[in-house]
Amino acid sequence: MKIAKEINTFCPKCNTHTPHAVKNVSKGKQRGLSKATRRHNRAIKGYVGSVEPKIHPKKLGKKQKVIIECTKCKTKAEKVFGKRTKKKIEIKR
Repeated sequence: MKIAKEINTFCPKCNTHTPHAVKNVSKGKQRGLSKATRRHNRAIKGYVGSVEPKIHPKKLGKKQKVIIECTKCKTKAEKVFGKRTKKKIEIKR
């Protein structure tokens, strides 16, 4: 799925259609002191080996999200393109 580097869409702060810069959503780093991480580290401590997660049925695709930033007021928002798709978002240069 190819998307232009800059798209013209509605900005709720400006209340008009303005050009927006498009960026990919990158996954953030996991917190080391979160409860789930501490629980997992406690479970794998010692001689018990790795802890296998529960197997869930896989979804057919993911909703592809991008971050759009208004070029006038610099407001950022997330936008979903399409529905569930296996194709990754690629920003045209």
